[in-house]
Amino acid sequence: MTAADPADVIGSLDDAPLGRSHLRPAVVAGMGFFADAYDLFVIGVVSTLVKQDWHLDAARLAMLNATMLGAAFLGALLFGWLADRVGRKRVYWLVAAIMVTAAVCSALAPTFWALIVFRFLLGLGVGGNYPISAVLMTEYANRQDRGRLVSLVFSTQALGLIVGPLIALAFLGAGTSTDVTWRMLLGIGAVPAVAMVFLRDKLPESPRYEAHARARRQAQARAQAQPQARSRSHRRGQPAEGLRALLASRRLLILLAGTAGCWFLLDYAYYGNTISTPLIIGLISPHSSTMTTVAIQLAIFTVAALPGYALAIARIDRVGHRRLQLIGFAVMAVCFGTIGLVPGMTAAVAPFLVVYGISYFFSEFGPNVTTFVLPGEVFPVSVRATGHGISAGIGKFGAFIGVFLFPLLQTTLGLRGTLLLTGGVAVLGGLLTLVLPEPAGRRLDDVSAGLGLVPHGVPADAGPVLPAPVTP
Repeated sequence: MTAADPADVIGSLDDAPLGRSHLRPAVVAGMGFFADAYDLFVIGVVSTLVKQDWHLDAARLAMLNATMLGAAFLGALLFGWLADRVGRKRVYWLVAAIMVTAAVCSALAPTFWALIVFRFLLGLGVGGNYPISAVLMTEYANRQDRGRLVSLVFSTQALGLIVGPLIALAFLGAGTSTDVTWRMLLGIGAVPAVAMVFLRDKLPESPRYEAHARARRQAQARAQAQPQARSRSHRRGQPAEGLRALLASRRLLILLAGTAGCWFLLDYAYYGNTISTPLIIGLISPHSSTMTTVAIQLAIFTVAALPGYALAIARIDRVGHRRLQLIGFAVMAVCFGTIGLVPGMTAAVAPFLVVYGISYFFSEFGPNVTTFVLPGEVFPVSVRATGHGISAGIGKFGAFIGVFLFPLLQTTLGLRGTLLLTGGVAVLGGLLTLVLPEPAGRRLDDVSAGLGLVPHGVPADAGPVLPAPVTP
């Protein structure tokens, strides 16, 4: 890396054939995202058991379900910005350490409020891991398979969805008490986080980030050696990074509105339904036992979600990343609209589960994957983790709202009204997708250059440029 020209490094990454060099970062980033998904979604089962043990009312149940998502909002913002400042690998270590500590402490929580504090800490780590996992794989990937590789990382969420209910069924089936079961479910979340620490130690820093940092160091050295050249460069403009660049560029703000807004709308719908799935099952089948409810939840994830992830990996680069997001939002809107408008849908278990399952399939074969992929592609390398972190953070804020409001909305609007509202949210997500470019099959620096963020003469993936300050 130190001897190579930065442009040559970026070109070789874009044109490299799919091979073992892509497998290693995919495994590392995938393990991190599996830990994220497990910790986020296991709370749906855990809260059902904690509610029985600690006799939680609706407000405390909503708080338990949503606390980690609110913290993930803050973690994604903070650690995404930090990753653009100090590098992807250093931030990986920090978020992994937070996740290990918080998962163990959550399992040992003696009171409700202690559990809330530790879940909040865990959410900070999980939120920080979102932009790092996506950006790392994006920056290692080639242009032809980038969507597939980043989707492969994201698809480990499917394992996170399934493993929690499976472990719960195993413990409950063996006669384990509900108190021990939910504590074990939370504590097991530390295992993949420990694996993150080991795997990430073996992975070098992102080559695109290193190339970008080296190009900037070279430019600074030339400017220091040639004062006149430095003065001319200052007059032309200075590369800007992080929040400064995002706030200074109108086009970047439009992109950010698209990536963050779509993620917000998707997560409102997706997390509100997913984490509240046991509650939904209880509403349509009120006499189901705890084990039956968990089994139905597991069946929905296995039959509907897994094929959606698999098809997204296989077809995303052919269908197009933006187009796939549009398709997914459209089908989700139709499904939730059908449940909300057709009389008797929420009273008939089988028809409800079929339509609900279709909505799940197209959220995976659609915006649940693409909202993770697109922010890592449309922003330049100097603001890539910041842009992805803000998008992920706003998304998790939407998830927080969805999870917190779902139990409250269903008591006032009913299940049909609540899901009809979710259908309207999906319509808005499809409309907002239209502001985004289609990056599938394109070089990352071409996507940046095509947005007009970098003036002539500056490397396309070096980042946006701010106008120089006017001097008297």
